[in-house]
Amino acid sequence: MDPVKKSLWSLHFTVILLGATALFSKIIPLSATDITFGRSIIACLMLFSLVKMSGGKLNLARRKDYLIGIGLGLLMAAHWVSYFAAMQYSSVSVGMIALFTFPVITVLIEPFFEGIRLVWQDVLSAVVVLFGICLIVPEVSFDNDVTLGIIVGVGSAILYALRNLCHRKYFSHYSGSLAMAYQTLVIFFCLSFFITPELFKASSQTYVYLVLLGTFFTAVPHALIATSLQHLRAKTFSLVACMQPLYGVILAILVLDEEPNWQTFVGGLLVISAALYETINTQKLHKK
Repeated sequence: MDPVKKSLWSLHFTVILLGATALFSKIIPLSATDITFGRSIIACLMLFSLVKMSGGKLNLARRKDYLIGIGLGLLMAAHWVSYFAAMQYSSVSVGMIALFTFPVITVLIEPFFEGIRLVWQDVLSAVVVLFGICLIVPEVSFDNDVTLGIIVGVGSAILYALRNLCHRKYFSHYSGSLAMAYQTLVIFFCLSFFITPELFKASSQTYVYLVLLGTFFTAVPHALIATSLQHLRAKTFSLVACMQPLYGVILAILVLDEEPNWQTFVGGLLVISAALYETINTQKLHKK
């Protein structure tokens, strides 16, 4: 199969897994920092083991790459913590939708990283996604935690967009598993200074949730993302991944009994339409 098409299929599957990560912000009774720390330990061990079992090298090619890996890891640490915090402040729906302003941010800043022109189709896709996200966001007041959740979520979106663009430009020559292994290692070390005693007092069920989060919903999908970015532009990933809020909302309905309104469904349709357009457009460009 053509590597671009294979990356697109992997990306769509990855979005489903990532959509489920939002639920852990509610079902794990720990702070966003503690959840991220536990998540990074499990993911780091699994990813390094995967690289070793596949016969890959664990060391990086240049000293400069270690510094780049540290920078990417710091961006991911801040992104993951703010991602869970946004949903804990508000709700899964609001937190995820605020986060998914990152496709718009990516489309607008990618030309500065890639040396390409910003075309009107990119702007139009970004506007459609932004409108859909704004439509899903419920009415908020600056006096409640929902607004705080949106602000934190948008901050997380900026961090995520920067990480994706930097990864593609400076770190995409490494396998997805190795790249994420080093980034989760950095997350583990930097967050070890901020964890709380509650992490060590957690129940066995909580630890089971952390293992699930760190393996099937972190190590696997993020390795797939990093691999996909070797063949796809960060903008393509961002817009295709816009289906993640819809998956998250559906899972929140089924698992957490959240009750989205009609704006959620209409907005979800808009973001999915933009994601599908970007996928089809990418396939056409690579056929030329």
